[in-house]
Amino acid sequence: MASQEIEALSSTLARLPGLGPRSARRAVLWLVKNREQALPALLDALGAVSETLVECATCGNVDTSNPCGICADHRRDAKSLCVVEDVADVWALDRARLFSGRYHVLGGRLSALDGIGPEDLNITDLLTRVEGGEVDEVVLAMNATLEGQTTAHYIAERLEPFGLRITQLAHGLPVGGELDYLDEGTLAQALRARRPVE
Repeated sequence: MASQEIEALSSTLARLPGLGPRSARRAVLWLVKNREQALPALLDALGAVSETLVECATCGNVDTSNPCGICADHRRDAKSLCVVEDVADVWALDRARLFSGRYHVLGGRLSALDGIGPEDLNITDLLTRVEGGEVDEVVLAMNATLEGQTTAHYIAERLEPFGLRITQLAHGLPVGGELDYLDEGTLAQALRARRPVE
């Protein structure tokens, strides 16, 4: 049996997304075995982030500066705004380096079952950013779930009076995907979004 402190560390790590009890125990064992190099570096990194972490007042991203690095980057296209549900979506899209505009984080998605309405999301700030007149296109990058698509539809309706170009990420077949392994919803979306062969 491990000490109470090691068990507490294990159960704390197990609460992180993607880590279960077994993975947390393996991480703790690795940290214990490599404690002289790994623990000080981990503690320093956690301390630095804990002291400097802020939410960007412009877009809702999480960074160590306000405005965040993305909003402060003058090379980015201020006319193109990508609306996402969560900070993790910003990081995933930006890591791909395929979108050169700016982002807006809603902080969730509409969900009647969870009691999350429009007033619980960062929609008012989005409308304020668009009212400024600098934005020409809004890309709705919601997840391909019922709640995500409901959120995208609601935002598109709210943005309609501004006369912007409103686009949405395509959904359907993944690259390298085999039809036999795809769920019916993905197949249905792929068929609805079919296009001419070029």
